[in-house]
Amino acid sequence: MSKLFYSIFTLGLFFSLSAFAHPGDSEKVVINLEKSTVSWMGKKVTGKHVGVINIKEASLEMEEGQLSGGSFTIDMTSIKVTEEGGFVAKLEGHLKSDDFFGVEAHPTANFVITKVASLGTPGDYKITGNLTIKDITKEIKFQANVGEASATAEITIDRSDFNVRYGSGSFFDNLGDKTIYDDFYLTVNLALGE
Repeated sequence: MSKLFYSIFTLGLFFSLSAFAHPGDSEKVVINLEKSTVSWMGKKVTGKHVGVINIKEASLEMEEGQLSGGSFTIDMTSIKVTEEGGFVAKLEGHLKSDDFFGVEAHPTANFVITKVASLGTPGDYKITGNLTIKDITKEIKFQANVGEASATAEITIDRSDFNVRYGSGSFFDNLGDKTIYDDFYLTVNLALGE
């Protein structure tokens, strides 16, 4: 009887230690790329420009119901201006040129989550991760909300950190009303599920 008890105890201890050594596997969340959107806005002294850009690949990981990681690839060749006017094609071409994002040499940008912290309210997180644009990687931080049907975030990025300096008052003098501000803004809305 004691041998049987010892065997059960040993087996139970083994499984307990195994579970402790290998916490629950993370679960990948399906993201519907066709229904997901990324809008951008850039500001200058005389106004602003707005548009959209496509997500090429995306993944989110959940562990015990909490966001734990993820990564995204943005198709930089898909930059579009959503304003009306005869300048649209010219502006899109300029944004894709080496003055800005150089999409021929750098067709994608990538973001990888490195840290997730809960903000105390279910679904609200502070995200830390590495953003790579034009082969330059910088750490960025932003807040996000992850619900059952969508994940949303408002992200501010300093383009000068990624050697995108055209028209930047931080690097060029006497630009006057041609100055383009360094920060640009992304509004991300990921559709979760099939």
